[in-house]
Amino acid sequence: MITLRKITLENRRDIFNLTVSEEQRRFVASNLSSMASCYVLATNGGHPFPFAIYADEQPVGFVMLTYGITGYDLPSIADNNYCILRLMIDKMYQNRGYGREAMNKILEFIRTYPAGPARYCWIPYAPDNHHAKKLYESLGFRDNGEICNNELITVLPL
Repeated sequence: MITLRKITLENRRDIFNLTVSEEQRRFVASNLSSMASCYVLATNGGHPFPFAIYADEQPVGFVMLTYGITGYDLPSIADNNYCILRLMIDKMYQNRGYGREAMNKILEFIRTYPAGPARYCWIPYAPDNHHAKKLYESLGFRDNGEICNNELITVLPL
């Protein structure tokens, strides 16, 4: 069973050591870099939500959600909406359905509106990341036609 857990002193190194395959590295920042981004966002008025993704008791991935990002080049959908800014499943645990199950847990969490009300969840992704596009579309996300920082923007009404 997939669960989302807080990053703690006890699990942080395990999460930092999770990696994607060589060919996927261009699509996602390292988990350590993402955690540093959480600090920057939090100290600049944003609301980051980093989580470890666990399959039972095994850490298998990482997700970083945000709300209220400011000071960046952002798509029009960004204001007062949730963003899944980073999502990764470790290369050893891919193709087991963990990404889909994690996305369902992520959306369940977002729908509790932990940082404030929203109408949408959005995700930026690289145009050639076909696996991500397929996953997002299967969950109801649809591209809104915007491109921001060379990434497509896909959106889900909440």
